[in-house]
Amino acid sequence: MAKAKIGIIGGSGLYEMEGLIKADEIYPDTPFGRPSDVITVGNLQGVEVAFLARHGKGHRISPSAIPARANIYALKQLGVEQIISVSAVGSLKEKICPGHIIIPDQIIDFTRGRKSSFFDEGIVVHISLASPFCPVLSHLLWEKAKKLFPETHLGGTYITIEGPSFSTRAESNLYRSFGDIISMTAQPEVRLAREAEICYATLCLTTDYDSWHEGQEAVSTKMVLQNLKEGVEKAKRIIAQALPLISKDERKCSCQEALRDAIATSPRYITPEVKERLSLLLSKYL
Repeated sequence: MAKAKIGIIGGSGLYEMEGLIKADEIYPDTPFGRPSDVITVGNLQGVEVAFLARHGKGHRISPSAIPARANIYALKQLGVEQIISVSAVGSLKEKICPGHIIIPDQIIDFTRGRKSSFFDEGIVVHISLASPFCPVLSHLLWEKAKKLFPETHLGGTYITIEGPSFSTRAESNLYRSFGDIISMTAQPEVRLAREAEICYATLCLTTDYDSWHEGQEAVSTKMVLQNLKEGVEKAKRIIAQALPLISKDERKCSCQEALRDAIATSPRYITPEVKERLSLLLSKYL
């Protein structure tokens, strides 16, 4: 099976990565089912990468139905150590204008009922999410993005809502008191990536002002898609230029050891079945 240390998860508008050389399409099975679509593994800018369309090609999977556990686990199976996520977002702040890029450092989860952990049966694990996005990977992306597009922001809080509908005006104004941008997909991806000891950072493409801005039209699917095309092209340029730098950088963050002191269940009570099912994640600790 083809391997890659860097994974790219494409959100709305980003369903494939042009320029992949010697690409293989892989559709792996996992203990959590199949991922959203085939994973394309190939060489981009001299770096082996694995690309996955979060919503599936053609945007056929709703945010609440994305098989996030299968997606992250499948990337882990392919050897991925760092994930660059691309996400369309709404702005909750005047200074973050449509067309701007933001790389968040915090997140608040307003989703409901999504499977958000690999460890929900037979084992208890409490990972640290104080810094949910990998600070090292985020900064590397920001360095490249800022040089290409000065209207790039580093840091900010990403509000994740359930969807698939957009916010009411009342909700949008409430969320403004909590965060800077809003969308529907970063959770549980960021949590699962940490459980899998994978570095995770997000390139957020601002397409609208959600529903709070009285001087602007309320967000709609038509608006998002119209404003997204330019943002997707920006994301592709940033990723292409950042990949060689990321691939050469040794992981100096704590993401790679997130489970070291997080397993609460005594090993004697973890069944062989659980150990086998989650061996990809647990084998170096059990």
